[in-house]
Amino acid sequence: MQHPSDTSHIPQGCPAHENLHLYGPSFGADPDGHYAHLRAAGPSAPVDIAPGVEVELVTSYDAALHILHNPASFVRDSRRWNALNEGRVPADSPALPMMGYRPNALFSDGAAHARLRQVVTDSLATVDERQLVRLTQQSADYLISRFSPERGGEADLMSAYAAPLPLLVFSQLFGCPPEIGDRVISGISGIFEGTPGADEVLGGALSELIALKHRRPGTDVTSRLMQHPAGLSDEEVLHQLVTLLSGGTAPLAATIGTSTALYLGEDWQAGLPVEGAVSQTLWNYAPIANYAAHYPTHDVDLGGRTIRANDPVLISFAAANTDPKLSVHREQLSAKAHLGFGAGPHACPAKDPAFMIAVTAVESLLKRLPDVELGRPFAALAWVPSPWSRSLVTLPVRFTPRTIPFAGGDLSQSQSGSASRPSVAPADALMARNGQVENGSAASKQRKGGLFSRFLSWTRGE
Repeated sequence: MQHPSDTSHIPQGCPAHENLHLYGPSFGADPDGHYAHLRAAGPSAPVDIAPGVEVELVTSYDAALHILHNPASFVRDSRRWNALNEGRVPADSPALPMMGYRPNALFSDGAAHARLRQVVTDSLATVDERQLVRLTQQSADYLISRFSPERGGEADLMSAYAAPLPLLVFSQLFGCPPEIGDRVISGISGIFEGTPGADEVLGGALSELIALKHRRPGTDVTSRLMQHPAGLSDEEVLHQLVTLLSGGTAPLAATIGTSTALYLGEDWQAGLPVEGAVSQTLWNYAPIANYAAHYPTHDVDLGGRTIRANDPVLISFAAANTDPKLSVHREQLSAKAHLGFGAGPHACPAKDPAFMIAVTAVESLLKRLPDVELGRPFAALAWVPSPWSRSLVTLPVRFTPRTIPFAGGDLSQSQSGSASRPSVAPADALMARNGQVENGSAASKQRKGGLFSRFLSWTRGE
């Protein structure tokens, strides 16, 4: 494996210009090498974040902090984007769903941002810490119990565990009924997978959820957003939910996957807590790798480079966290000084719950499968070729199949004081109970309904 400082293999961009491409197989194969190459240009450098889409990428920790803490000169409203307004961004560009304007806190500034962020912060503050741990454990138990016995103690933790777990937790926090929860999960998963029509599926499901909460409000986050004194419109509520889903689920999946891989890896020191693996992930493998587009309100100088007003400046959280200039005194910094959750007025409002979910997810896996081990060395694992996320493509593991003790309990039963079910059926019995009756090597059709419906049926013992 080449050392990140060896950038001789890094392409210089296409013949038409010298911008480095921050997407595709070459980037996915060695993101650290690309960041090292860019640092030679100074605290920032122009890159293509997608075909035909140029941005200025900040790789310096100090420069990133300066921008994140300077909202007067660097704003988030992408309606300022020069190239987009001038018709120079392809209409089908994969950068548009990530950078295009939405009426939410992420793309707002000043008083508008303060209003929307306060609603989100206040609504999330109503989530009980113990409830969150219980929801995470319950989701973990369900997903682990679904590991197919046909594979003889093998699983891909990214697709079977890390990716769906945050979706199950968030669907419960938002108060989704089964069918709406199925479509929320399908829509948000499709957006990150590039599935046509996924945005419409998600929007339709969330619109129905909001209409339902008008008729039957509850104690969930959706109801709290709608009941807040700030008086959000239904459209504003919908876009805050989209932000919470997109900003919470995929990055959490990446964090859970990478933290598990680190903890099980050959270089991990035995006895160190799971919290250390999660912190190391946030420092060295920032789940949101390159994002947070800012638009200078005037021409600015960045390390000798003049950035034109309203040209997008993206923060490379991944590169900033691993800035060599930072490493010499990183030991003196707080363990939370990383930029994995951003910084400044737009820092993640749910960083503590997110950290707790990640830690609980990894601990639950280790408790349920105490002999779990990586199917290949950590250094041999592949990263997705996306500029936005630092996430493993797959995470193969081996373990001894066993009956999984049930820890979470039915949330409604737990709140009412009733006893939880004492244990989870073995995977083969569970599959039979849920309509996946085995016939040799083939299984009959699954129980009707999507992932969330099946999960809720399982929690109720149906």
